[in-house]
Amino acid sequence: MNRGQRGKLAMAAAALSVGLLALTGCGYVNAQQTSQQYAASDGTRADVGPVQLRNMLIVSTGENEPGRLIGAVYNSSSKDVKVTLKGAEGSQTEVSVKQNSYTLLNDSTDAATLSTTGGKPGSLVDVQVTEDGTNVSKSFKVPVVDGTLKEYESYLPAGSTPTGTPTPSETATTAAPSEGH
Repeated sequence: MNRGQRGKLAMAAAALSVGLLALTGCGYVNAQQTSQQYAASDGTRADVGPVQLRNMLIVSTGENEPGRLIGAVYNSSSKDVKVTLKGAEGSQTEVSVKQNSYTLLNDSTDAATLSTTGGKPGSLVDVQVTEDGTNVSKSFKVPVVDGTLKEYESYLPAGSTPTGTPTPSETATTAAPSEGH
């Protein structure tokens, strides 16, 4: 190998080393997004002792109206727990969760309903969670949504009508004048 070939080989090796350093340095300089936990849904999350609440949200038609809590409540302890969720103006509901199991509030026949949401749809409200196993308590923000989106309409508390949906009496009144034509 002559001197010119060695020079080209050395330059190629240097370029390759710089390229490899640049590629491996990206992961060192930038934060890893996979190491950051977040709520990847419409609802929020909270951990209270051995209880984990996931995808929690309240479905309601208004600020002073009843609101149904939906989401999942996981119990990682070796005994059954009762979780108390307290909302605005003293409204509260309880959810029982078996040991090492979970309860889906979306599927529950006994809906977890607060007597008042304390916030308009589109807002975040404070909900205090207490579990009776270790008596740990925590407050966290929960979004309030209404039934205008089809996927939430079925979770509205009994007797509620989604915002923007006419009630049967409104439909009858608006339909009456057109019948005369």
